[in-house]
Amino acid sequence: MVTILLIEDDIAFCTMLEKFLTRKSYAVTTAFSAEEAKNATKNQKFDLIITDLRLPNYDGIELMLEFKNQFPEVPVILMTGYSDVNTAVKAIKNGASDYISKPFNPEEVLLVIKNALQKNDSSNTTPSKETIEPRNLSDDFVIGISKASKKLAEYIKLVSPTDISVLIVGESGTGKEVIAKKIHENSTRKNNNFIAVDCGAIPKELAASEFFGHIKGSFTGAINDKIGCFEAANKGTLFLDEIGNLSYENQIQLLRALQERKVKPVGSNKEIEVDIRIITATNEDLREAVKNGNFREDLYHRINEFSIQSPSLVDRNEDLMIFADFFLEKANQQLHKNVIGFSKEVIAVFQSYHWPGNVRELQNIIKRATLLTSGDFIEKNVLPFEIFQAETKKENDFSLAENEKDTILNALAKTKNNKSEAAKLLAINRKTLYNKLKLFNIN
Repeated sequence: MVTILLIEDDIAFCTMLEKFLTRKSYAVTTAFSAEEAKNATKNQKFDLIITDLRLPNYDGIELMLEFKNQFPEVPVILMTGYSDVNTAVKAIKNGASDYISKPFNPEEVLLVIKNALQKNDSSNTTPSKETIEPRNLSDDFVIGISKASKKLAEYIKLVSPTDISVLIVGESGTGKEVIAKKIHENSTRKNNNFIAVDCGAIPKELAASEFFGHIKGSFTGAINDKIGCFEAANKGTLFLDEIGNLSYENQIQLLRALQERKVKPVGSNKEIEVDIRIITATNEDLREAVKNGNFREDLYHRINEFSIQSPSLVDRNEDLMIFADFFLEKANQQLHKNVIGFSKEVIAVFQSYHWPGNVRELQNIIKRATLLTSGDFIEKNVLPFEIFQAETKKENDFSLAENEKDTILNALAKTKNNKSEAAKLLAINRKTLYNKLKLFNIN
């Protein structure tokens, strides 16, 4: 069993990390100070040392150097907050195997430990940050630590093995398609196709052709036979994004196909049986649409056997820098860059910004900033102007309760009482809007 010496002066955090690593079959010895750690190394040999960069009455880098001099074969991993990342990078150049930034992503912790131990087994030289194998980023699903993220992960785990139809509800940019893909990848259909269709981008005249296919010559422009997305997704998963944008006529066609599990290509008399799982997504309140007569109630119940809320970035604020790290790593790979992290000023801007575009906006801003960054860290000067402009506007908005109520009423009037669109207009999430409606007695 791999033995780990864990040095951390925050007793609660140290205990939590110890339990996590113990569950992963590591033998962990804890020390709450440099003195305790030194005494532990006198009595036991360790395969790996993990130490906080900031310790009471002792410098973490100095302690790391002492350990490297005494035990050159034992890899040392540093734990650090974002404000100390620059120092941690310097420590790597002086012999540390790697560093982990707080707050932790559990997968990252295990990966860094695994890499440190593997590199140590294969060579007596200490690996640098650049030699560590990059994380596989083909899966865009980020495991967060927030309450909303944990609930989301729990629901995905629960519903994935079934064939239940899932409706994913959430604001634009929250990653509804990523959630749908994760459900598919954890289902019994994972070895078959995942077909995604943006219902908002299909003209209603062509929807039948997109869904069910057509045969050559069935209408003007049909110069070849075409397989529809239902047939293409056979034995797999069909994901219909922004399903609320379908016309009423197209909703009838879709409902019939879902009920009968048979489709008929446009211009053909032959029915094709399909075995598919349906996952749909919307940024609208479909119950409101049903009430207003814009969405069929029978179709709503057909697609909503199980619903999942795709949380906004505001609702999963604890995950913000986990997402930021992930998108930076992804941008580095796509742009062939080696940006290490974010400056303290950028982190402060990120944490105070309200992210109306959610994780999609965060990803776009980080990719742009990575492209513009020539040094090791992303600085404020490469962030788009809007992020500061929006923050200034946010400080000035809603200064008085009566102004806030008027602003909400105006937004509802402009969007014809569409609460999802009103929330977007106000740059707040729907949960916040509903709370304010209740607060101001707005029906």
